[in-house]
Amino acid sequence: QVQLVESGGGLVQPGGSLRLSCIASGSIFSINDMGWYRQAPGKQRELVASISSGGSTNYADSVKGRFTISRSNANNTVYLQMNSLKPEDTAVYFCNALIRRGFRYGVERYWGQGTQVTVSS
Repeated sequence: QVQLVESGGGLVQPGGSLRLSCIASGSIFSINDMGWYRQAPGKQRELVASISSGGSTNYADSVKGRFTISRSNANNTVYLQMNSLKPEDTAVYFCNALIRRGFRYGVERYWGQGTQVTVSS
């Protein structure tokens, strides 16, 4: 079994900051890409940012310059530092990881349960 558990969501005023964390646990052999997606009410889930095991990053245009993704390979953890938050950033944020459970297994995609981020005055 593999679990991804997010934390750090909440209510913040426009212009504020939040830091999301996601830790992967369980039967893990290796982790490839990790990332954050978000889904606002009535909208499709979209990629926010991703990071490879080597540290290469990718961001949605809407968050470039405001959000920073990072990871700790030693702790199987991925972070999302969100600055200059806007009301349109309001969504449920989901952690995502491509994980291999053993050398006999292929790479599988796992999701966290999601954490709510609300940006409002």
